[in-house]
Parts: sequence; C-alpha cells; structure tokens
Amino acid sequence: MSGNPNLQIPAEAERAKMSREELGALGMALDGVELAEYGERYVPGSPADKRAERQVAKWFLLAGLMAVVFVVAFIWWPSHWEPAYSDGQLAYALYTPIIGATLGATILFFGIGVVALAKRVMPHEVAVQQRHIGMSDEVDRQTLAAQIMDTGDKSGLIKRRGVLKGSLLLAGGGLGIAAVVPVLGGFIKNPWEERAESPLWVTPWAPAADGTKVRMVQIDGTPVRPEDLDAGSMATVYPGVPGGSKASDAPVMLFRLRSDQVVRIRDGQQGFQFGDYYAYSKICTHVGCPVSLYEQQTGRVLCPCHQSQFDLNEGMFPVFGPASRPLPQLPIELDDKGYFVAARDFVEAVGPGFWENGKYPAWYSEPKEATG
Repeated sequence: MSGNPNLQIPAEAERAKMSREELGALGMALDGVELAEYGERYVPGSPADKRAERQVAKWFLLAGLMAVVFVVAFIWWPSHWEPAYSDGQLAYALYTPIIGATLGATILFFGIGVVALAKRVMPHEVAVQQRHIGMSDEVDRQTLAAQIMDTGDKSGLIKRRGVLKGSLLLAGGGLGIAAVVPVLGGFIKNPWEERAESPLWVTPWAPAADGTKVRMVQIDGTPVRPEDLDAGSMATVYPGVPGGSKASDAPVMLFRLRSDQVVRIRDGQQGFQFGDYYAYSKICTHVGCPVSLYEQQTGRVLCPCHQSQFDLNEGMFPVFGPASRPLPQLPIELDDKGYFVAARDFVEAVGPGFWENGKYPAWYSEPKEATG
C-alpha cells in the first residue's frame, strides 16, 4: 500500500518508459519519503573515491584470506591428540585455537567490510519516511527494485569497482565455504580407511600388537587393584597407555557391586565381569557426554547433560531419557601382578550411534566387524 494516496500512479506503459532513477524517485514519493540529501559520496574515479574503495576492499580481502586459512587448517592441520612434550604436541594444542580464531576473524572482517561499504561507498542519503501498514502494492515493489539497482549503479558496484567486487566475492564465498566445511569435512576423510582398525571401532583399551593387555589406571596413572574399591562403589579409570586419560572414548566406570546384587548379563558378554567387578564405558550413547552420577541404592547411573539413565542391574540398558543404546561393557580380568586389565577391547562402538553402526549393533552376534 502506498504511503502517499494523493499521488497519481503512472500507468504501466508510462513506467516502462521511465529511467531507473525516475522509477526510484517515484517509489520514494509513493512511500511518502522526503529526501533531504541523496547522491554519490565522491566524484567517480577521483582519488577519494578510489581510496574509499581500497579501504573497503581490504576488509573483504582479509575475510577471504582468513576463510582460506580456516578451511586449510580444518582439513589438514594435525588434530589427533599428542602426549605432552612430544614433537607433535604443540601443533595439536594449536588446532582448536587456530580454527576458532580464523573462523571468528572471517566473520569479523566480513562484518567490518559490510559496515565500511555502507559508510564509504554506498550513496549518501538522508530521508524522512512515513511508515505504512500492510503489504506493498505491485508498483511499490517495482519501484523498490529500481531504487536498489540505482543504489548499486551510483555506488559503482554494477559497472565498475572491480577490486571491491572481487574482494566482496572472495569474502562472501570464503564465509560460505567456512560454514559448510565442518559439515562436509567428514566426507573428505574416509573413517574406514583402516578397516577393522578404524578409530570408530578401536579404543585405547585394545591390546598392543604383541598381545600385551592394557592396565586400568587412575587419573594420576596409579594401577587399580580389586581392593582399591569398596563394595557398592564406583571409580573412573583410564587405559594405562600414553594419552589414555585424554582419549575421548577411553574413560570407563569400574563398579564393585555388593555380593547380593544381581546383574543381567547381555547375550554374548558372559564372563566380561570379574567377580563382583563390572566395567562400562563412561561415554553416553546419546551425544557422548560423560556419564558419572551413580545412585548406589537403585543401581542407576545418570548422564547430567540430557538426563539419560542407565540401569546397572539390567546390563546398563537405558531406562529414561533420550539415550537408546546400553553403555558398552569392557571385558576385564587381573594380570599376573593382581592389577585390573582389559581382556580385550569393547565389542561394540563406544558413544553415540552412527550410520554404519546400525540401529541395533551386533550385541548378539560377532564382535565389531569392518565395513566396506
């Protein structure tokens, strides 16, 4: 609806003959806009005009450069954990700060560039407008399009300013690529390249190549014996290998049940426990949060993130909340010195489900199988 009902609207044939600038002026008049000032900021091609273009273009160039650095770092920078004081530890430690800083800088420089574009290149305008209610008429939409094109023409973004347009395209394209790279990154790297040894299948609890089994240790590296736990208690333990306490799929809850407590053993996992001692992954099967709140009287373990509850007495089946799979059980035994060790790796994938894992993992058949 036009904001100026007293203005006579030219017919379609008359509007077709009007220039873009005349259509823009008509649109402003229809919307009840009174222009106090309007025009190009600088004389086209003048030193001031070129200086303004360079000042704006530099922000878009910086945004594009940061986007390129982000993409390269996200895909090729070393992201796997490295132990302290190792040769690759510094590069690993810088991974998250680098991708965070470069993505943030991309957004920041692009935003500064847009503000600078509006302040230094776009036509200068001081206008007073009477607002209207409801959807605009067809003539209003037509004249608005003409105003936008006229603004682009007067700012030089349509017929000239190649440097500025190129830098804007680089910044906008880089920002768009940076937004989709985290989604597409998983399609660039093949998670099944190592087949049965692929990271989604194998955890640090897997025995070494020579058959040496991995000890359970506390966070300070102290090996765990049966007598370290009281009846009815739970302790968080880690694999006693370099980087074991840092691996995302490594934390395990070691339970010592009361002698009168009965636990359901899932098919195919008989003998995974050692007497009254049971070990289960600490990683929630919903979205991977740490499950850690143990209620001894009921045998329930709570994930604090989304309130999923797992029943220890029922083989860690989920009984409440969004988690849909039981917590994987780790087979345990004692070594010749009386310390707990993992008899072998988990027989099912740890943490949240994924496509190849299937809706119901092979709990009742063979242990984890390589795909592809």
